[in-house]
Amino acid sequence: MTGHSRRTALRAAAVAGTAGALGLTVGGTAGGTAGHTAGATAGTGGRRGTTTFVIVTGASGSPGGINDLALRGHRTVGVDLPGHRLSDGQFTLDYQAPQDLTSLATRPSPMRDVGLDDFADAAIAVVRRVAEFGPVILYGGSMGGATLNRVGNAVPDLIDRIVYDTAFCCVDLASPNDYYATPEGATTLAPNLAGLTVADPAVLGAVRANYRSADPAALAAAREALMDGASDAEFYGMIATLQPDESVTVGGEDCRVDAGTWGRIPRTYIRHTLDRMIPIAMQDRMIAEADALIPDNPFEVHSVDAPHAANAAQFARIVDILDGLATRDSGQGDGDE
Repeated sequence: MTGHSRRTALRAAAVAGTAGALGLTVGGTAGGTAGHTAGATAGTGGRRGTTTFVIVTGASGSPGGINDLALRGHRTVGVDLPGHRLSDGQFTLDYQAPQDLTSLATRPSPMRDVGLDDFADAAIAVVRRVAEFGPVILYGGSMGGATLNRVGNAVPDLIDRIVYDTAFCCVDLASPNDYYATPEGATTLAPNLAGLTVADPAVLGAVRANYRSADPAALAAAREALMDGASDAEFYGMIATLQPDESVTVGGEDCRVDAGTWGRIPRTYIRHTLDRMIPIAMQDRMIAEADALIPDNPFEVHSVDAPHAANAAQFARIVDILDGLATRDSGQGDGDE
């Protein structure tokens, strides 16, 4: 693999983390909890009432809530990230069948000039709107963790809990790309995604992947990285939810947490033990760095035996975890509204 193709693949490294999981929805093994410190709550002080989950997708994801959480009595809302709204032009005629690969390689991208500031501003706006109605849990997966960090740094008093689902939580190092360059990132299969890349990011100012490719080798490599062990129905259902274009800069932008703001928010990390995009050693490194920075407010940790993009059985365990957090933190389960 050339250096260019590896860099391109790493820029798209968090593809389908939450995006894929939200499109499915049940079993790996949920682990025990560790280190929850209720006294470290930010300015909300552990509010009671119906919780709103604000959902930030991973790279290439489409905005949306989590139906199974709504069915359990919670509110959920997906953040419309700039460049990923249905009206932003991700899906065009050249992406239909038969595809126009020449056009795909050169057509201007709606993600050009879109960066982490734009994502954070969109998520902060949603958090501000829903916070007046009750407790807020900010949840994100994969590259969505970069946005979570920025939002937690900016408006900690509006967030009752922040949840990382096999997501980047940059602490000692500035960006997701920096973590891929560590020994813990050496085993990532993110370069497997290079076979789906159909344009030069330097030309488009964005990363463009062809998730409607029929190349068996490229699809097999992507499945190994994103959803190893998945059935055809699970894998193709997941990639059908993904948008082709993603920001070329987000993976390299500084999104380190701030101990004085982000560090006051109760936080949870959901480890995916079979993840081959964000290897478990990298997940554990980020958890350990955060706990060392803010030892009096460590991560509450759960584990699910799942690859990067969870299938329906595995994601149901994640929903159980999220439901339990909201019910416990907000007092929804004790009859006291």
